[in-house]
Amino acid sequence: MRTRNSNFPNNSNVTIPRRRNRGRAPNIVEPELRTIVEVAPMAERTMEELLCAPTEGYGEAIVLSEINADHFEIKTNLLQLVQANPFHGYERENPHAHINSFKRITSTLRFRDVPNDVIKLMMFPYSLEGAAKVWYEKEPPNSILTWEDLVTKFVNQFFPPSKTTHLKNEISRFTQKFEETFSEAWE
Repeated sequence: MRTRNSNFPNNSNVTIPRRRNRGRAPNIVEPELRTIVEVAPMAERTMEELLCAPTEGYGEAIVLSEINADHFEIKTNLLQLVQANPFHGYERENPHAHINSFKRITSTLRFRDVPNDVIKLMMFPYSLEGAAKVWYEKEPPNSILTWEDLVTKFVNQFFPPSKTTHLKNEISRFTQKFEETFSEAWE
C-alpha cells in the first residue's frame, strides 16, 4: 500500500519561494495612549472589600408594591404548605394546574391592608424547584410587576403555544376503533 508521501520523491534541496505581501501598509507610528488611574477610591477600600464578588445587578424579578400593614409577616407553616407541592418544570407537569393549586392555597389568606396579589407574588418563588427555579432566577430584575405578568410569563415558559397547538391537533384527530368503547378510546 502506498501513501501520499511515497508518491513524491524527497527533495530536501528544493526551496519554495515565499510570497511578499504587496498590500502591506507602510509603518505608521501609533500615538501613545495614556491611562489615568484614579488611586484615591481604591486606597480607601480594604483588601477584603476588593476581593469580594460584586453584588450589583442581582435584583428580584418580582416588584412588590408597598405594604401599608403593620406587623405583616408570612408564617413558616404557610411557606411549607406552598413548598410541599413544588413545580419543577418537567414535561409532564401542567403549569395551569400548579397555578390553580397555588391560587387555592393563597386564597385562604386574608391580611388587613395587604392585597392578595401581593401575597401571591411574595410566595410564588417558594413554589418552584429545579428548572422552574432556574427560569425564575434568570428573569431580568424588576420585570414582573403584577400577578397577571407572572402567570403569563410562567405559562408561556412551561406551556408554550406550540404545545397548545399540538394538543389541539391530537384532539381533532381523535378516532375510536370499532371494537373499543368511547372511554377506552379517550384514555
